[in-house]
Amino acid sequence: MIEDFDRRFEEAVQGFWTGRRKQQEKQKSSGHVDAGSRGSVTGGGHIAPLEDLVKEVLVSCGVPGNAIFQNQGLELPGYYRAEKCWDLLVVANEKLHVAIEFKSQVGPSFGNNFNNRTEEAVGNAVDLQRALQERTLGNTVAPPFLGYVFLLEDCGAVHKRVRLSEPHFCVDHAFLAPPPSVHDRVERKNRSGVGYAKRYERLLERLLLERKYDAACLTLTTRGDPTTVTFPNEALDARHFISRLVGFASGAVRAGL
Repeated sequence: MIEDFDRRFEEAVQGFWTGRRKQQEKQKSSGHVDAGSRGSVTGGGHIAPLEDLVKEVLVSCGVPGNAIFQNQGLELPGYYRAEKCWDLLVVANEKLHVAIEFKSQVGPSFGNNFNNRTEEAVGNAVDLQRALQERTLGNTVAPPFLGYVFLLEDCGAVHKRVRLSEPHFCVDHAFLAPPPSVHDRVERKNRSGVGYAKRYERLLERLLLERKYDAACLTLTTRGDPTTVTFPNEALDARHFISRLVGFASGAVRAGL
């Protein structure tokens, strides 16, 4: 692992917010302003500082720079679709070794975006794993390292309980918010679910449990400079993610990649 990784990771997260702010300022100065916070999203590239850090970690493990793909050459064939563009790949000798997705979500809207992110995270992994079974990934035989990195704005809205509908069936207990008191019994029509931060935590926990990904990182980060970075789950923190990646990449390098 590279020296002073924790500080470098926080700097990369700060770079995410800086990139968003600069994009908004650029659009304002050009006279083109998107609705709401969309102006800081449509420009893209804000999560690049994290991608750069992960690439540096891979190089430090001995992965050749020309085997790491970022910004271009990121399409991989799927099974349920022709191609899917990932965010960072390691491809060498006609073999896929690493594929990582970097995603983020900021306010004010979290509900619809959460569902979209969930469908993407599950679908991308299932599609690629089936493509591997069908031998559509060149000489790839051994399963590659699949990683998922997610930045979530840390604000009141992501911790607030979300009302449930449950018109026919009860939701999974893991997504239920506890009642105000252990002595309270809340009727199903009045029950609330956990907030979006906890929902993302449950999502990533289960993606790892079901071996859809080899490592995942859930980072909560506040707006502002400096940002405050927290990890709600030790198994989903940045250091754990990088340790898993380093172990895989180092083994691949020793095996000749």
